[in-house]
Amino acid sequence: MDSDPKSRVTEIISGLSGTGDVDRATAEELFPLVYDELRRLAKSYMSRETPGHTLQPTALVHEAYLKLVDQTRADWKGKTHFYAVGARVMRRLLVDHARERGAQKRGAGWQSVTLSEALDPLGGEVLDPEQLLDLNTALEQLAVVDDREAKVVTLRFFGGLTVEQVAEVLAVSKRTVENDWRHAQAWLRLRLSEAGPS
Repeated sequence: MDSDPKSRVTEIISGLSGTGDVDRATAEELFPLVYDELRRLAKSYMSRETPGHTLQPTALVHEAYLKLVDQTRADWKGKTHFYAVGARVMRRLLVDHARERGAQKRGAGWQSVTLSEALDPLGGEVLDPEQLLDLNTALEQLAVVDDREAKVVTLRFFGGLTVEQVAEVLAVSKRTVENDWRHAQAWLRLRLSEAGPS
């Protein structure tokens, strides 16, 4: 008897934990089961990119998926954790892509990111490559000060996860996530307002 797709995703992801040995059949079975959610995450990311971006959501999904199933030491704690890591992988891919495209233009046409809108995961503000790099740099700085707050921002802004989902992934209370979110927004707003053309 076939189990429902959601249960099967959980079953497969649990089976991947720590094995470091993902066979082709398992990877091929899991992909269509997680594709829609990964595509939703990718579309959310890409909606914040400038029009005419050379990386398409489908390519982002495929590249992220390959990196996800290639995690040799992953200890998956369920679907939400899998998607949260997927969000982080997509962030890294987009940042790498922005670095490649914007390396020659760094500093030209700089604009600050409006954090009150940009850190609203439903707001959909468009970020150009320089803004994405500035935000990524600020997030790396925040991670040094408070790693959990940086994770909250990554999961909320880049992953589009709800407060409840972030709380589940990070194993903290909803209130903790809300407090971290508010503090991180203020911290990042200050950092990005201090940044400017070099």
